[in-house]
Amino acid sequence: MTILELKNQNLLLFEAVSGSHAYGLQHKDSDVDLRGVFVMPKVQFYGLAQTGQVSDERNDEVYYELKKFVDMLVKNKPNFLEVLRTPADCIRYQSPLFEKLKLEDFLTKQAKSTFAGYAVSQIKKARGLNKKIVNPMSEQRKSVLEFCYIQHAQGSLPLLQFLEKNNFRHEDCGLVNVAHMKGIFALFHNPKLNYQGIIKGEKSNDICLSSIPKKEQPIGVMYFNKDGYSVYCKEHTQYWEWVNKRNQARYQSTMNHGKNYDAKNMMHTFRLLHMAEEIAQTGTFQVRRTKDRDFLWKVRMGEFQYDDLVKMAEEKIIAINEAFEKCTLPEAPNLEKANEVLVEIREAFYK
Repeated sequence: MTILELKNQNLLLFEAVSGSHAYGLQHKDSDVDLRGVFVMPKVQFYGLAQTGQVSDERNDEVYYELKKFVDMLVKNKPNFLEVLRTPADCIRYQSPLFEKLKLEDFLTKQAKSTFAGYAVSQIKKARGLNKKIVNPMSEQRKSVLEFCYIQHAQGSLPLLQFLEKNNFRHEDCGLVNVAHMKGIFALFHNPKLNYQGIIKGEKSNDICLSSIPKKEQPIGVMYFNKDGYSVYCKEHTQYWEWVNKRNQARYQSTMNHGKNYDAKNMMHTFRLLHMAEEIAQTGTFQVRRTKDRDFLWKVRMGEFQYDDLVKMAEEKIIAINEAFEKCTLPEAPNLEKANEVLVEIREAFYK
């Protein structure tokens, strides 16, 4: 099923502009996102072919089937609850049946985790982005050799430094395990013997052991920080996946304001935190941000330091937790009421 088919078959219950335009936080280059709710054709609903969501290729236009929409309302998912509070100037179509879905029938204390909890995850994401920007990683992955150390005096010496100092090649070295000592190896060197070398190649992910004649004497003890190497490889992979997949326009915006965080992401983090506090204090929330628009826009423009924003967010989370302790919203949704409304709308629509 396509969006065009939904509209041609008159299956829509609701359609509206969402995102930055609904929040009042758009700029001249902002995309126009559409969100809607539809009802599956009766034959399809009773048959095997179920459709929960229809969208375009870029997900700029997304339409949810009635059951999925109500499921998400019951779970207090922000994007779905926001649909019920869409500003009037953003609504393109609304069936009288859609008006049976009332925010007060769904909003509960679950909103603390869905609104504020999601915002916390975005702060962690911002921290990760900050780390990536501040600590760029070379595309060339480090060698295992860079995580190896030789016991020296009362400390240690990097293996590569040790090899250079002694004019040794790692290919002329051999390693054997030291019993009962994880990551510790006896190091041997003899260009005339057919040792395996410390690693088999530059792309090796582990050290290499050799068969050592009994008469040979070790020239030192080597430690391989395998755990450190594994963590590095994971971070290297994640970093270059991020580089290859990142939104270049948003990344360039981040670099332009020079504060090393995704300003758009951080703006929406604070929007969610403010909405969570509104819910706890008033039992409802505003989608169109008017009172805090100036602050949110300053965040979007990168006018704050990253650490200051994180501190403000942490303080806001404490205030939200305190507000929800006093909140009179129900702990959980009335599932019977939700089911009743869902059945009522569907039956009326099919008639």
